This record gives sequence, structure tokens and C-alpha cells, in this order.
Amino acid sequence: MGCLGNLLWLILGGFVGGLSWLVIGLLWCITIVGIPVGAQCFKMAKLTFAPFGKTVEYGGGPVRLLINILWLIFGGLAMAAEFAIFGLLLCITIIGIPFGLQMFKLAKLSLMPFGAEVK
Repeated sequence: MGCLGNLLWLILGGFVGGLSWLVIGLLWCITIVGIPVGAQCFKMAKLTFAPFGKTVEYGGGPVRLLINILWLIFGGLAMAAEFAIFGLLLCITIIGIPFGLQMFKLAKLSLMPFGAEVK
């Protein structure tokens, strides 16, 4: 079921979301200081391309909090809004509800991706 869910996910908006993570990751990697942030964006893109069967655990720390605050300013709010809007659109139909819930999971992750671990 996970394979079929991930395939349908790519068609119903997951591909666009994954590309968003990749583009923002590339923009962060332009600067030397932003490479660790870009690397985290690439990890989140991998999750966005195939989210079914995976869970996210959130951790923290003072450095991660600072990076998450910078992330919110320079891309996190836009990413979260994108995923939330896609999630709302997918939840209009009963068939789209599981996909909408995945979008909401990714919207939460878009707000504070640093310190999050994908399992």
C-alpha cells in the first residue's frame, strides 16, 4: 500500500512539494554558511517525494531553535502555506483525505525542520 500511496502522492502534489524543497535547498547552498541548511532541505525533499510509511520525531536545542527562526523568515512560512493550501484542497474529497493529512504533516515540518528526524 505504501508504494501505491507514494505513487499517487507524486501525482497529487507531492512532486511539486519535493521540487520546492530542492529549489530552496539549492538557494541555501549558494552561500557557504547555508550549506548545512541546504543539506537539511534535501533530506526533507526526500521525505516529501515519498512520505507514506514514515514518521517524523521532533527534537531541539538552542542552535536548532536559532536556525529554525532564520528558516521561518527565509522560506519556512511560504513552504508551510504551500503545503497547508494543498492539504486543504486535497481534503475536499474523501479519497484525498490521506493525502491531505500528509500535506499537513509536511506543513508542520516546514515550520521547524531543524531538529526533526525522519524514521
